[in-house]
Amino acid sequence: MSIWWSLHLRREAASVSLARRLLLGTMETAGVDPDISFDLSVALSEACANAVEHGGRGDVPDETEGYHVTAYLEGDCCRIEVTDSGPGFPPATVARHRPALAEHGRGLHLIAELSDHVRFRNRPGRGAVVSFDKMLKWRDDAVLKVS
Repeated sequence: MSIWWSLHLRREAASVSLARRLLLGTMETAGVDPDISFDLSVALSEACANAVEHGGRGDVPDETEGYHVTAYLEGDCCRIEVTDSGPGFPPATVARHRPALAEHGRGLHLIAELSDHVRFRNRPGRGAVVSFDKMLKWRDDAVLKVS
């Protein structure tokens, strides 16, 4: 089984819940275990909130400025990527793959804790990307479950 979707969202608070609801609906339809779905939805919410808050080129939000969310369910794994056009992650975050717990960056730490693998990277002059994976567990009645 393979499912993927991609969104281009405005940097507005309402976009966070939209992305989360779409992910939860996809997971429910596919038959993913609710605990796994919840973990991924919280991680996605943190990544989107980060893009909304920090993912722009300037201090004044531009309606044309947005961010991208892509989710892939491939076999027994889900990968999610959130890409923005902001200044990027601090070098220490990119180098560690697991951010240090500090006053700022708690959302990144939460993403790392809720996923099996996480990568923070910068696209010089074009923004930041956070991608995270989690192995899926299936409900017994899952229609799209991988055998």
